[in-house]
Amino acid sequence: MGLVLGAGGVMGGAWLTGGLAALAETTGWDPASADYVVGTSAGAMMGALLAAGVPPWFMVAHSAGEVFEGLSGSDGRPAAQADRSAGAVFRLHRGLPPVGPGSLRLAAASLRRPARHTPAALVSGWLPRGFISTEPLKDTVRRAVPSGWVRHPNLWIVACDYATGRRVAFGRRAAPPAELADAVAASCAIPGFYHPVAIAGRRYVDGGLYSTSNLDVLRDERLDLVICLNPTSSLHPTRAWNPLERLAAAMRTASGRRLGAESRKLRAAGTEVVLVQPTLEDLAVMGPNLMSRRRQHEVIELARRTVAAQLAETAASGLLARLPPGEPYALARPSGHPSTWPPLTERQRQAAAARAAPAAG
Repeated sequence: MGLVLGAGGVMGGAWLTGGLAALAETTGWDPASADYVVGTSAGAMMGALLAAGVPPWFMVAHSAGEVFEGLSGSDGRPAAQADRSAGAVFRLHRGLPPVGPGSLRLAAASLRRPARHTPAALVSGWLPRGFISTEPLKDTVRRAVPSGWVRHPNLWIVACDYATGRRVAFGRRAAPPAELADAVAASCAIPGFYHPVAIAGRRYVDGGLYSTSNLDVLRDERLDLVICLNPTSSLHPTRAWNPLERLAAAMRTASGRRLGAESRKLRAAGTEVVLVQPTLEDLAVMGPNLMSRRRQHEVIELARRTVAAQLAETAASGLLARLPPGEPYALARPSGHPSTWPPLTERQRQAAAARAAPAAG
C-alpha cells in the first residue's frame, strides 16, 4: 500500500490534516502503516508527522487547541507548547537580504533547455532567494523526531535541487543522507518566499517545482494500491473574474493534468490508484491564497466531511476493501513506527471512541 500527500501551502496542509483524519475514520485503516509514504511540501510535513507516530485525530485536536495533560513529544517538551499551525510561522531569515536571481545555474539551465524543466522551474531560478526562515518548520518536525530519520521503512520526502531543478526523494536509498527536519523544510521551501535549505553541500527547494503530487515516484514499486490526497488539484473547475482566483484556477488545472498523467503511469504498471482532491466547497474556504493562516481549522473540519464523502463513493468500487485493519486512533508515540507500538490502554480506547463518534454520526 502507498500513501501520497501532495503540495498545497498552509491551506493544503490543513486540507490534508482533515483528509487524513477522514481516511482513518472512514476506513479504520492507520495511514501511517502504509508501506510507502510520499510527501511533497505541505504533504512532506504531514507525512513526516504521520510516520513519526502522530495520528491524524491528534493533529485535528491539536489544531483545535485541545490540551492532553502529560503528553510530551520525543524531544521531552510538552505537546501543548507545540505550534498549532504545523510550522506556518513566518519570520525573516537571518542574514543579508537576497539580491538578484536565487539560482543562476537553474536560470541558465532553463534558458538552454526549457523543454526539460517544468513551468515552475523555468520561473524559480530567476526569483530572488526567499527571505522567510524555515526554522519554524524544522522545529515542528524536531518535536516528533529530534534528530535523524523516522523508523518508517519508506518515508520519501520530495524536494528539488536548486541548481538543476531535478527532484530528490530524501529517505530513498539513492538520495543524499539528511536529517528529517532539513528534508521537510527543503520540500516546503517555496522559491522566492522561503530561504533554500542546504543539505550535503547543495541547496534544495520545494518539491512542487517538479510536481505538486510526485505520485509517479512509486511507479516501479509494484504496489497493489496507492491513495493520493492532492490539495492543489480539483475535479470541479471554478470560474472567477478575480485575477488571483483565475491564476489559482489555472494552477489547479495544471496540477490536475500532471496528477492524471502520473496516475496513468501507475495504472499501466498494474497499481490501482485512488485520487482524492478538494471539492468546490473546500476551494471556497481555502481561497486563492494557499499561504493564508486565517481559516486553517475551518478547512480541516470541512475536509473531514468532504473527503469522507469521496471515500464513501470510492468504497463502492471495492478498492478500499484492500486496506488492512489498524489502530488509527492510537495516541501519538513519536518513538517509532506504528508496528512497534504496544496495544491501546482502556483509557486510550475510550478516547478513540469519543474521537470517532462525530464521524460515525
